[in-house]
Amino acid sequence: MSETLKVVTLLGSLRKGSFNAMVARTLPGIAPAGMAISALPSIGEIPLYDADIQQEEGFPQSVEAIAEQIRQADGVVIVTPEYNYSVPGGLKNAIDWLSRLPEQPLAGKPVLIQTSSMGAIGGARCQYHLRQILVFLDAMVMNKPEFMGGVIQNKVDPQTGEVVDQSTLDHLSGQLTAFGDYIKRVKA
Repeated sequence: MSETLKVVTLLGSLRKGSFNAMVARTLPGIAPAGMAISALPSIGEIPLYDADIQQEEGFPQSVEAIAEQIRQADGVVIVTPEYNYSVPGGLKNAIDWLSRLPEQPLAGKPVLIQTSSMGAIGGARCQYHLRQILVFLDAMVMNKPEFMGGVIQNKVDPQTGEVVDQSTLDHLSGQLTAFGDYIKRVKA
């Protein structure tokens, strides 16, 4: 493991004005010393999972690119909204493709989940469903502290596209510090 922890963010939203994208864009600037955070490519380029495509054409380049960056990273932060009490279809689709790769990129990988929504509970139901999915992939999901950004629209600046609420920034920063410690424990 390198001296600086390399962490990548997987964004579960495709929307241009996504509040979750704003959270993800904020993370590199509040990462603790010794952690570098960068964004994975958009999941918007990934076709719907189809075993026929996999068998006839192989894995899409978009899937291979994301998988390789996950393999090279020390940890993954999944930042996502909640859709209909669960995981957004685009994120589930990306995970379905990634799960079928021979060298499973999420197996044994430390993962942190962050959800945000305009509602009061901040995507809690999505987090629990996503945890169930990641168990099957043998990902090492950090349990606590959790981040469920409720009423997130009041905690971001739509002009800069970043989180501005100090309490939220403190919570996210503390969670990233705990994630760095968690990565070190998992990789030890």
